[in-house]
Amino acid sequence: MTDPAAPSLLSLAQLSRGGPWRTELQHSREDHLFLWITRGQGRVLVMGRRRGLGPHNALLLPAQTLMSLDLGKQVFGLAVRIPPGSVPFLPTQDALHLRVRDVLVQGEATAILDAMQREQSTHRPFGAEAARAHAGLLSVWIRRVQAQEPPATQPNAAQRLSEAFCSLVARDYRSGAPMAAYATALGVTPTHLTRTLRQTSGMTAADILTERVLHGAREMLQDGDLPIRLVAESLGFSSAAYFTRFIQHHTKQTPSALRKQAQSAPLSAQPMRA
Repeated sequence: MTDPAAPSLLSLAQLSRGGPWRTELQHSREDHLFLWITRGQGRVLVMGRRRGLGPHNALLLPAQTLMSLDLGKQVFGLAVRIPPGSVPFLPTQDALHLRVRDVLVQGEATAILDAMQREQSTHRPFGAEAARAHAGLLSVWIRRVQAQEPPATQPNAAQRLSEAFCSLVARDYRSGAPMAAYATALGVTPTHLTRTLRQTSGMTAADILTERVLHGAREMLQDGDLPIRLVAESLGFSSAAYFTRFIQHHTKQTPSALRKQAQSAPLSAQPMRA
């Protein structure tokens, strides 16, 4: 049995677990996430900032980072889920985007992930310890590449506001507070916040908040068995009827239909490809 406290390797298909919404909607994770892209072009939105991804790009996304991943079917790579505290010295203060041009350094990353994949597939004794060791080597690789990168430019005022808003959304999306309340908490007008997020992310602040709530709702409906009324309450909806209208508007299905569909659909078991 896999130790949930140990790092684990996933294919990009496994990351979405058969539902594109799991990665394409704004969401945050309890674990750190490392992505290594080997082929194709994709886009990500990380803390309200757009980034393009290409071959031999690495992303380290700390836990509770608000993100969406648009990787598409032509993108190949691997992901590593790293529970907080499982790997010493992992640089998780901010999201990292590394463009690795050195062929030898690219090969080092691939070798570490290949070894991790072989270990994970054999189910030998002390597998969790081995997973932490491989992830530790990955941490060393990340820090070495980071040390060779030019100094990061300081975020401008718009980027700082976007990141502050996304941090609040990741923390408080269950509160039921409207976008205007987030603007008040940040000391700006809703109009200014909307304009800023559109500039940095291509989305409005309200759309980012809506996507995070929708992701949370779908996760609770499709992965759990909490009564729909309690799901609605836990996400700050004033009534189950309002929650049902919200789900129907964004998915064209009722909450109960989404849950029934998830219970009857097998999880994606596509193999890992790098």
